[in-house]
Amino acid sequence: MRIAVLLVVSVAISSQAAIADIKRHASVPAALQGSWATSADACKGADKSGVTLAAKTYVGSAGNCNVVWVSETAGPGGAIYSARLRCPNERTQQEWSESNLVIRPDDTDKISVGPDFSSLKAYQRCP
Repeated sequence: MRIAVLLVVSVAISSQAAIADIKRHASVPAALQGSWATSADACKGADKSGVTLAAKTYVGSAGNCNVVWVSETAGPGGAIYSARLRCPNERTQQEWSESNLVIRPDDTDKISVGPDFSSLKAYQRCP
């Protein structure tokens, strides 16, 4: 009986610790804000494949979206962010859809962005 009680208590404590590792932010962190492109040449041209992150907006492949919140989770190489986006529906422009955007900082001027970890795309900061 003692073992069962200890097991239940340890599971409860460890699950609380896991929840505490996620921080929710109201906006995109300042270090991630700016224009990002796949290459330096793409920064100079009218290439539409880049992304722009501001405190409360995202412009990129998902459209021109509002940032609802950003979750920060500790990762092996540093923080990993997941932004909850609210985007206009492409068909009607009156209805809204919600989606997630994973943002993983790779370096001071490099990030990987995508809807999930299996489809992250590398970007570099535009000057």
